[in-house]
Amino acid sequence: MKASLKLIVVVVFSLVLITSCSRKKDKFINRNFHAVTAEYNTLYNGYLALEQGRKSLNDDYKDNYWDLLPIERMQIREEIMLPGQSKNENFNRAEEKAVKAIQQHSMNIEGKEKNPQIDEAYLLLGKARYFDQRFVPALEAFNYILYKYPASDKINQAKIWREKTNIRLDNDELAIKNLKRLLEQEELNNQDLADATSMLAQAYLNTKSVDSAITQLEIASNNTKSNEERGRYRFIQGQLYNILGKKDSANIAFNEVIELNRKTPRIYLISAQLEKIKNFDYEHGDKIACLEHLTKLAENRENRPFLDKIYHQIGEFHLNNNSERLAVENYNKSLRAASTDKELKARNYQILGDINFKNSVYKQAGAYYDSTMTNLKLNSKPYRIIKRKRDNLEDVIYYEEIAQVNDSILRLVHLPDDKRIIFFDSIINKLKTKAEEEKEKQEIAERNNGLKTVNNNISGINASPSRGGLPTQAATFYFYNPTTVAFGKNEFIKIWGNRPLEDNWRWSSKGKSNSNSTILNSEVFADATRDELFNPQFYISKIPSDKKVIDSISKERNYAYYQLGLIYKEKFKEFELAKSKFETVLDSNPEERLVLPSKYNLYKIYTQLGQTDEASIAKNDIISSFPNSRYATILKNPELATQKDDNSPESIYESIYELHKNQQYAEVISKCDKYINTFDGDPIVPKFELLKATATGRLFGFEPYSKAINYIAVTYANTEEGKQAQAIETNMLPKIQSKEFVFDDTTANNYNVVYQFDDADASDIASFQEMLDEVLKTIKYYDLTTSVDVYNPDTTFVIIHGLKNQVVAKTFNQLLTKEDIKKINKGYFVISSPNYQIIQIHKNLDAYLSIDNN
Repeated sequence: MKASLKLIVVVVFSLVLITSCSRKKDKFINRNFHAVTAEYNTLYNGYLALEQGRKSLNDDYKDNYWDLLPIERMQIREEIMLPGQSKNENFNRAEEKAVKAIQQHSMNIEGKEKNPQIDEAYLLLGKARYFDQRFVPALEAFNYILYKYPASDKINQAKIWREKTNIRLDNDELAIKNLKRLLEQEELNNQDLADATSMLAQAYLNTKSVDSAITQLEIASNNTKSNEERGRYRFIQGQLYNILGKKDSANIAFNEVIELNRKTPRIYLISAQLEKIKNFDYEHGDKIACLEHLTKLAENRENRPFLDKIYHQIGEFHLNNNSERLAVENYNKSLRAASTDKELKARNYQILGDINFKNSVYKQAGAYYDSTMTNLKLNSKPYRIIKRKRDNLEDVIYYEEIAQVNDSILRLVHLPDDKRIIFFDSIINKLKTKAEEEKEKQEIAERNNGLKTVNNNISGINASPSRGGLPTQAATFYFYNPTTVAFGKNEFIKIWGNRPLEDNWRWSSKGKSNSNSTILNSEVFADATRDELFNPQFYISKIPSDKKVIDSISKERNYAYYQLGLIYKEKFKEFELAKSKFETVLDSNPEERLVLPSKYNLYKIYTQLGQTDEASIAKNDIISSFPNSRYATILKNPELATQKDDNSPESIYESIYELHKNQQYAEVISKCDKYINTFDGDPIVPKFELLKATATGRLFGFEPYSKAINYIAVTYANTEEGKQAQAIETNMLPKIQSKEFVFDDTTANNYNVVYQFDDADASDIASFQEMLDEVLKTIKYYDLTTSVDVYNPDTTFVIIHGLKNQVVAKTFNQLLTKEDIKKINKGYFVISSPNYQIIQIHKNLDAYLSIDNN
């Protein structure tokens, strides 16, 4: 009996279950079965996946507190996803669950949805697509709810999410219109009201309506249930008040963030405190209290993750108080603190660079600007600004290094023998002390390594793997022992010095030197024995003694000082520094070419500094000592300085350039040679060199041109022309070095008819071109032109352009009448444009004519 009763119960339950599974019957059991199954199974798992995805988005997202924060923490990625792909698998899973709920539990009977959970499924579908940054499909899902379920209890949420999506699609005006209508027509509950007004604030921000955004953020802050959101909204309010210049209102907003204390994320709390300090009134505020507050923030253990920001703000405080030393100290503390904020690092490095730049420590400033650029986005506007500053320092660093090195060598040259011995003895004592320290470190490292080896041997050769999966014997590997690694680093620094990680790091020019160690860092001593390194006579023997070598070093040093004087005067307007450099040149027995320009520049600097007596002495000295110079002419007739001087280097260069445009290359080379010697030491010399190189290439071909360009790249490396020559050498020369002719018809679409003149007068060539132009006017169907090209010093070409077909070019005479052929009774050859370029570059006409192609 009991068995039959159980059977009856099972059968009845199965029948009820089967009938309730139907989505076509509008029964109480059917509706509730599908509603409960959708809500507590499919949609529950979908929302779990959605929350996991949102959490991963928040974890990955890093706010930029140097800029206005967005209302919603969500990183928009630029990569394009293919159909079916997802940026986050959690959102993909949430979408699948939403689709499954719709497909398996929707009860659309007679055009009406009977399952009250389907609108929730569509809302989940839209949210999953929204966070996966597929905004157009998300908009479709939200619009479907508004269209199909107007009586849904989720209708207001759907409207808010639709406008969030419109904002992401840059439909800000539409979003503002719809959200304002929603707020006017509906009485929203607290969280819905907070969501609507916060999104309305974002739309206002996107349309630059800051006042309206602040008002909406106030409503959102008062109505949200989330303290995290409240802290964010209040912080953004403070930022907006700062944008409007209302510091008092901004500080009130930041105080409201601070009052939340532990209820909101600590990053908002710390950032609000720092923003308040940025608004500090340095004229009337209590500086002692402000500094005490900053110190407390730095000493609070809970603030350790934010020490980089705190130290930076302490540095700003001291900088505003003109305490430069304390400011530099705290900026460096900020850099040493663990930080992932590249913007903060860039600002620290830039400020330190600017401080050094202001103090005329240009080499150190250049190093800080280098570090700044590594923390900025490549080719961004801030990057380009810093790069321009750094490029301006390139020449300063280069010439300061030369002057420093050569000065130290010349000081040693002029030292008496007894003082040389004293000097090198002091250095050798330091080397010995360092060697002893290194020896002790090496012995400690060897003992530690020995102990480690013994322990491994005790464990046996076939030691069992450690928890990490590696056998314990593998711990003897060099890089697993921090002591030996540290020793290796010290040995490297001892031998090579501090070398940056870059190509060609072994070059001596890559090492950083100072006045005491310049000679020691030279590769001359790389192969020295230990006894030699500790013997002062060894170093003394390396000091230059040949007068030619010493003169060369002195000449290079003087030129470096001269260039530094020009740079400080022209680029940086550092007249005192420039004055000291030019005076150093004149006090160092300079070569004749540097004397006059140095004196003239000193005259200009004295005038600029208001030192009239010194300026007058310099002026009279130039006029009396160099009466026929252009400088003396300008000083005697100041009005000439504002007029164009036909004898100035610039005017001469322009006239020679005109000769170049007229293909008078031999005369260009001759005049360039002349004026390179005349203006030796003048900044315009590299221009003459580059013009000469170009004329040389046009007249003599690739090889002489290549050598001339290389000479400019090496000799004038730090000038604009030198950099241009380096670019030509790197990028252009490899492309034109091939001498191989091209005979592929598919690559040539222009053919030249060339008449060759050897040792001909220019007048004869001009007459022939004029007659040829008259003849070409009679030829129909072709638009033909002529030109004259110099090939080499003895050969000139008259060329006909405009023929597209090789056969027509080769039979050019057939286009002429008999009378015209008699007028132009001269042989010609045909060549394609690519091959013509090759013969002009490599001057290999004979090689081309020897090929049977005509």
